[in-house]
Amino acid sequence: MGDTAVVVGGGIGGLAAAIGLRRIGWDVTVVERACLPEDAGAGISLAANGLRALDELGVGQVVRGASRGQYSGGTRTPRGGWLARMDGTALEAAVGTPIMGIPRSTLHRLLRDALPAEALLIGTEAGPVEQIAPGTVQVGCGGTVLEADLVVAADGVGSKVRGRLFPAHPGPVYSGSTVLRAVTERAVDPGTDFELTWGHGAEFGHIAFLDGRAEWHAVLTLPARTRFADPLAELRRRFHAWHDPVPALLDATRPEAVLHHDVNELRTPLPSYAVGRIALLGDAAHAMTPNLGQGACQALEDAVTLAAALGTEPTVEAALARYDAERRPRSQAVARAARQAGRMGQQLSHPLAVALRNTAMRLTPSRAATRMILRHHVWVPPQLT
Repeated sequence: MGDTAVVVGGGIGGLAAAIGLRRIGWDVTVVERACLPEDAGAGISLAANGLRALDELGVGQVVRGASRGQYSGGTRTPRGGWLARMDGTALEAAVGTPIMGIPRSTLHRLLRDALPAEALLIGTEAGPVEQIAPGTVQVGCGGTVLEADLVVAADGVGSKVRGRLFPAHPGPVYSGSTVLRAVTERAVDPGTDFELTWGHGAEFGHIAFLDGRAEWHAVLTLPARTRFADPLAELRRRFHAWHDPVPALLDATRPEAVLHHDVNELRTPLPSYAVGRIALLGDAAHAMTPNLGQGACQALEDAVTLAAALGTEPTVEAALARYDAERRPRSQAVARAARQAGRMGQQLSHPLAVALRNTAMRLTPSRAATRMILRHHVWVPPQLT
């Protein structure tokens, strides 16, 4: 089996894949066009499955040390009434760890720090990926050409590599939701570790960080490519009457810190996550809506599964076939569940539908709600040798 790889994309999934490949003895180069990730000014929640993947990659402890456990919070109405409480202690007892909140920029830095500097080509645009001969893949890179035994395409929801491999696939589509988010400029006290508030066609949530700051996000049901001249002022107008700490989080934010992205997803599942010696990973393979908080966790699962297959199978082709067989069913099932969660959550706007959902949530026992969460969090990573 070969032992050189090029990873196209230096986001969470791409960096994790590079770490995993190096742990099994491969020589890896990561090519990332952006000097800083587009979502570096946001936050992320890592569930047990993502944390276990990080453990297997050897970086779980340092990530946990920079994260804040999510023990308190839940889901509320705009007036502040509770629809469901989050029992972080019960989740921890069930899976051995709480959900952890961390700034994306911190997670990116920790993953990069686990790789040698010479393995990272940052600010470099990857060119076409070509399978030029049996066992060799070629990647154009900043005026030169990289040859490898494997290419891992972790180039996001708009993956150019995926488009070349599956030209007939419709590609990503707009989910119907757009998200604005930021990290507060200063420390705040949101009162809980994690919250979601569902209105009519709108959601506001927060994640509290270890350093006292918090990330907030506002999800709106709007036409694609809707933009505001002053995003922060628009959010203050829309959410001024919502319960504390929503207005306070907006007030603790610099206007220039607000990010705005449409939520796109791969609604049509891919027929395979591997073609020849090219593997698709993370959003390039299964971009999903963020309603279950599983996008990054699924990419981390991909990274460990891919490295484990390459570390044990006799050929790259056999390893990629195993990777596809193990990852495609689970990740596509999680993507379907995330889409359904969005339809029953933030995207609901009809008053009767909202009232029925709220009533159902209030009547659901906490143990049943915990079991629903664990359905996606329970995952045992393969061991890397």
